[in-house]
Amino acid sequence: MRLYDTAQRRVVPFVPQGSTVGIYVCGITPYDSAHLGHAFTYHVFDIVTRRLRLDGLTVRSVRNVTDVDDDILRVARERGVDWTALASAQVRQFEHDMARIGLLPADAIPRASEHVPEMIEWITRLEARGSAYAVDGWVYFDTATYPGYGRLSRLDRDAMIALSLERGANPDDPRKRDALDFVLWQPSGPGEPRWASPWSDGRPGWHIECTVLSTGSLHVPIDIHGGGDDLVYPHHESEIAQAEAVGVTPYVRYWMHVAMVQLDGVKMSKSLGNLVFVSDLLDKVPALTVRLLLSSHHYRGSWAYEEAELRDADSRRERYAAAMSAGGELSSGDADEWRARFWERIDDDLDTPGALRVVDELVAALGAASTPTGSGRVSADSLLSELLDVVGARAPSLTA
Repeated sequence: MRLYDTAQRRVVPFVPQGSTVGIYVCGITPYDSAHLGHAFTYHVFDIVTRRLRLDGLTVRSVRNVTDVDDDILRVARERGVDWTALASAQVRQFEHDMARIGLLPADAIPRASEHVPEMIEWITRLEARGSAYAVDGWVYFDTATYPGYGRLSRLDRDAMIALSLERGANPDDPRKRDALDFVLWQPSGPGEPRWASPWSDGRPGWHIECTVLSTGSLHVPIDIHGGGDDLVYPHHESEIAQAEAVGVTPYVRYWMHVAMVQLDGVKMSKSLGNLVFVSDLLDKVPALTVRLLLSSHHYRGSWAYEEAELRDADSRRERYAAAMSAGGELSSGDADEWRARFWERIDDDLDTPGALRVVDELVAALGAASTPTGSGRVSADSLLSELLDVVGARAPSLTA
C-alpha cells in the first residue's frame, strides 16, 4: 500500500516496522454531534485499518477525546451543564453514530482529562531541558529552542502566526517570548476544571494532550498519525516539537491528513454551525449509502456536500444490491482479475473513487455476462461483499 506522507510531500510505500501497526487519529472535542467532516476523516482511517489487517497485520488504533478544551468549557457554560456530563453524552452519541456507519471500533479511546498527571510530568521534562518557560502560572513551549518548528507544515513565520490566530491561539499574548510559542499549561478560570501543578492550579494546553496520549497508547515511533488537514498547523507541528524536545525522535513515521468537507463553499465546522449531521443522513438513507458517498471522494481532495450526491450514492447502493441478489457467477480467473484491479486502486493512496468505478464496471459486466467458463466458480454476491467490505460496506448494510 502506498500513502501520501505529509512530511515528505509525496506518495510513498507504507512499510510496517513489524507485525503490529500503530495508528493514532486525533479525535473529537465532544460538545456537539458527529458531522459529515468527522465521518469522512474516520472513514478514511477505517479503510487503512481494514486494508492492513487483510495483509495479516495487527492494527492497534487509538482515537483520543479532547475533553479538556476551551470550546467544550464554553459550550458547557452556555448550556448551563457540567462539562463532564456534556462530554460523556457527546462521546456516547459520536460512538453510536460511527458504529451505525460501520466503523471498526478503536482499540483505545483515551480521554485527556484522565491523563493530566502524565501531561504535567511531560511539561516538567520540557522545562528542565530548557524547552519551556513559566510566566504567571502559564507555561509555554519555547519554539526558539526547536529549530525544526515548521518542518511538517512548511509554512513561513508570517503564515504560521496568521494560522495560529485563526485557529485559537493568541500570538499577541504579552507573556510569550515569541509569537509562535504555544501554551503547555494555563491557570483555570472560575468554574473550570483544575489540577494542581508546579505552576498553578490549571489545565493543559491542547497540543500537549495528543503528544502524551499518543505516546502513552502506542509504541514510538508511531506508524501512522493523522486527522483532518486543518491539524497540520499548529496542532501536529506542535506535537512533533514537544515529543522531539524530550528525545522522542522520530515521533511519527508517516503523517496522513484528510481534506475538509464543505457546505455552501465553507469548511464544515462546529464553530461555524454549518453542519450536516451523520444521524440526520442515516434517517434518510441506509448506512452503506453514507459510506459510498464518502468513498466517492479521494481523501486528499476537499469537497462540498450536496443532496444530489447522496441520491447518487443511494442509486449506486441499489445497483450493487441488485447485482448481489441476482445469483450471478464468475470464473475464478475473472474474479481474480477484478480483485487485482480493485486492490490496485485502493493501494494507490486509497483511491476509493477509482475502486468504486471498478465495482461499477464489475456490476455492469455481471449484468451482461453469460455463464462463466473455466475452472472454479465465484458468486457475484461473495466477490462484491469482499470488495465492498474494504470501504466498510458489509453485505447486510446494503439494505439495512
